[in-house]
Amino acid sequence: MSPATSSSSVPQKSGEFKAVALAVIFLVIAIAGLTYVKWWPYYHKAFKAAAEHSIGSSILTGKEAAAPAPSLQAALDYAAAYFKSVWKAAVLGILLGSLVQVLIPSQWLLRVLGKASFKSTALAGLASIPGMMCSCCAAPIAVGLRKKNVSVSAALAFWIGNPVLNPATLIFMTFVLSWKFTLMRIVFGIAITFGISYFANKFAGDTAVPGAIAEPVKPSAANEGPLLLRWIAAAGKMLFAVVPAYIVTVLLLGAARAWMFPSLGAGVASGILAVIIFAIAGTLFVIPTAAEIPIIGTFLSFGFGTGVAGALLVTLPTISLPSLLMVYRSFPRRVLAFVFLSVMAAGILGGIVGSLVL
Repeated sequence: MSPATSSSSVPQKSGEFKAVALAVIFLVIAIAGLTYVKWWPYYHKAFKAAAEHSIGSSILTGKEAAAPAPSLQAALDYAAAYFKSVWKAAVLGILLGSLVQVLIPSQWLLRVLGKASFKSTALAGLASIPGMMCSCCAAPIAVGLRKKNVSVSAALAFWIGNPVLNPATLIFMTFVLSWKFTLMRIVFGIAITFGISYFANKFAGDTAVPGAIAEPVKPSAANEGPLLLRWIAAAGKMLFAVVPAYIVTVLLLGAARAWMFPSLGAGVASGILAVIIFAIAGTLFVIPTAAEIPIIGTFLSFGFGTGVAGALLVTLPTISLPSLLMVYRSFPRRVLAFVFLSVMAAGILGGIVGSLVL
C-alpha cells in the first residue's frame, strides 16, 4: 500500500467511525425515549387491561352516550385531555424527527428505505412497530425521513404503521374488546401499512426516490457545520412547521366532535349510513394511542352496531386531520389525497366486515 493510499484511507475510516457513533447515539436516545414514554407504561397498562378488561373511559364522550355540544369549553376540555395524554410522545416525536436529519447518514437511509419498492415499504413498516406512537406523534419522524429523501412509500409505511400495528394496542384490544377485533385490526392494519403505502408511490410523480442508489450522496450545506447548531435548526423548523396546525386543529376537532359523532337512533346506528358517517369522522378525528378501544366500547354499550365499531377500529388510529396537516409539506398532495380516501374506504369496508363478523 502506497503512502498516498494509506493517508487517504485515514479520513475515510474516521468518517465511517463518526457516522456509526452518531447512529448509535440516535439509537440510544430512541430506545431511552420509547422506554420511558411507551414501553414501560404500556407494560403496566397491559396488566390493568387483563385484570379489569378496561383501559379507561372514552376520551370522546366520557361515560355519556354523546359528546358535549360544540363550544369553546368543549374545545378546551378535549385539547386538555388529549395533550395531557400525548405530550410526552409528541415531544419525543419532534426530537427523533429532528435528530434523524442530523445523526443518521443519508446514504444509509437511502440504501434501506430510499427505493420505490415493496422491500423499502416493508422494512419501514416493520421498523414502525416498536414505535407505538399515534399518527400525530409519528408525523414529525415521517417528516424527518422525507427530508432525508426516504421514498414516499417507506415514509408513509413508517408513519401509518406506528398507530395501526401498535402491539400494545393489540394486546389491550384483546383483553378489553375481543380477539375478533384484534384479528380484524391486524388484517386491515397490514393492508393499509404495506398496501396503501406502496401504491401511494404511483401518485408521487417525480418526488419518488429512484429505484437504484448507485452513487454516494454528496454532502450539502445542510449537512455541514456544528452538529448542535444543525440540530437546533432542524428542530426549530419542525416546531414552526407542525406545532401551530397541530394545536389549532385539535381545538377545532374537540369543539366539533358532537357534530362528527352524532348520537343516532338505533335503526340508523346499525345501518350503512352510520358506517359511512363514522368512517369519515374517524378518518378526520384525532385521538391518543389506543383511545379507540374505550371509544368503541362506549358506542357498543349504548347500542351502536358492530358496523360502526368496525369503521372506527380501522379509521380512528390510522390518520387524522392534524396529522395530515403536519406532513402535508413533505408529501405530494395527490399522495395525501390517495391516503385519505383509501383509509376512508377501508373504514367503510371495515364497517361492512364488522357488521358480519364482530
